[in-house]
Amino acid sequence: MSTTFAVIGSTGKTGRRVAALLEADGYTVRRLARETSPAFDWERPELWSDALRGVDRLYVAYVPDLAAPGSEFAIARLTEVARASGVQRIVLLSGRGEDGARRCEDIVLGSGIPSTIVRASWFAQNFTEGALSYAVQTGVLAMAAGDVGEPFIDVDDIAEVATRALTEDGHEGVVHEVTGPQSLTFAEVAALLSKLSGREVVYVPLGFDDFHAAVAAEEGEFVATLLTELCREVFDGRNVNTTDGVANALGRQPRELRAVLAEAVTAGAWV
Repeated sequence: MSTTFAVIGSTGKTGRRVAALLEADGYTVRRLARETSPAFDWERPELWSDALRGVDRLYVAYVPDLAAPGSEFAIARLTEVARASGVQRIVLLSGRGEDGARRCEDIVLGSGIPSTIVRASWFAQNFTEGALSYAVQTGVLAMAAGDVGEPFIDVDDIAEVATRALTEDGHEGVVHEVTGPQSLTFAEVAALLSKLSGREVVYVPLGFDDFHAAVAAEEGEFVATLLTELCREVFDGRNVNTTDGVANALGRQPRELRAVLAEAVTAGAWV
């Protein structure tokens, strides 16, 4: 019998890559998001049983973030539905250094379903296809990160680790803590963006109150509070060190941020 994989968050940065890798290997994949059929919506748990019916292995990327209020309840409810639906393996995307994410990890690992955690640092692709891609267009990279380094990780590396955990044995109960190969401050990232894009980008470190106000004006109070508290939590130095998570899982070194950004320039990311 064939194995059916489901990807929750299949339109997101990691989810669409995980789904594509599985499909390229010939697996049956059910891409799940609010607009898919069957649909999966984190705010409509009554849909979850239909979405997971017949699913053997499940990749989970929670939106907006496992640090958000309500994530623990949602993840606990999801594991109950997954267990009742006969899901045999779960791979959860988690955030490095986040206390709320750690509690969600414990829920999944204690669910009775063989599970793997992919605990990731900040995405390199945030600068090319995400919330920080504005920096090259505006010439300003503003963040409440001070001068703390972050080992940004290539999302393609995350997806490959997750796919291995979904398809291979030996990852059950394992936490793959994955980072890029070097830590860079946001000032160093701004300099790198300037060099590679040919446009000057300046890093502006914001205080938490100013950062909150700026995000609230664009995205609303909920997002502003979530991102501000996330920055307050993870940019205290706890995540500066790199790990060998990618090397342990894939047998190779992770890609550098420079390579991700250079590839984005070639692809016309900021044209």
